[in-house]
Amino acid sequence: MNAELLRAGLRELGIKTEPAAESQFARYSELLKEWNEKMNLTAITDDDGIAVKHFIDSLLPLKYIDISGKSVADIGTGAGFPGLPFKLARPNISLTLIDSLNKRINFLKQVCAELKLTDVLCVHGRAEELARKEFREKYDIAVSRAVANMTALSEYCLPFVKPGGMFIALKSGGADAEIDSARPIIGSLGGNVSEVIKAALPLSDITRTIVIIEKTKPTPKIFPRSAKKIKQSGKLGV
Repeated sequence: MNAELLRAGLRELGIKTEPAAESQFARYSELLKEWNEKMNLTAITDDDGIAVKHFIDSLLPLKYIDISGKSVADIGTGAGFPGLPFKLARPNISLTLIDSLNKRINFLKQVCAELKLTDVLCVHGRAEELARKEFREKYDIAVSRAVANMTALSEYCLPFVKPGGMFIALKSGGADAEIDSARPIIGSLGGNVSEVIKAALPLSDITRTIVIIEKTKPTPKIFPRSAKKIKQSGKLGV
């Protein structure tokens, strides 16, 4: 990991971290590269790319949203983004990392063990099943940097959020039409798009879209539907 780039990005975002955070980010970076030789975790493996396109990119929402002391669920976390950078920058959050591939969960468990992170739960399972059981409406914040269409992503994530909480979706710069198409299902899930932020990723020419959805009322029991129905609705934009 390029520590100077990480420091510069944090300064630009106005994010201050604990003294231990930089060494934790560095070890996380090394583990990511080591495990990526055995399994496909990420296409970004160079030190500069990890610092900017994984770590700083994950931390971008913290410029706008205070997550301190909150319970956070990262849905479809993959190699731990953005949830683990959230935890390293804000150690007082309670974090649940959810992914459908057990190999990724095993990787995340090792990262958490080596970084000596507490109050982190790594869960293997499908979001549409977990949100119907013990994880339903349990969290102050759900977040996802997954590539799913906003319509499908909202149905996967909003059922995890308590009324009064929020869902943060990290999307590409050109996501406006996708967000507009998702508004009806977001309303049906008990949510409301409160803010859409166009944010420049520091140290790059990339623009991100941060979608903030407030959970205004409980999600009806019919949601989330099966993965097949969610994917179909995502393709249709309804």
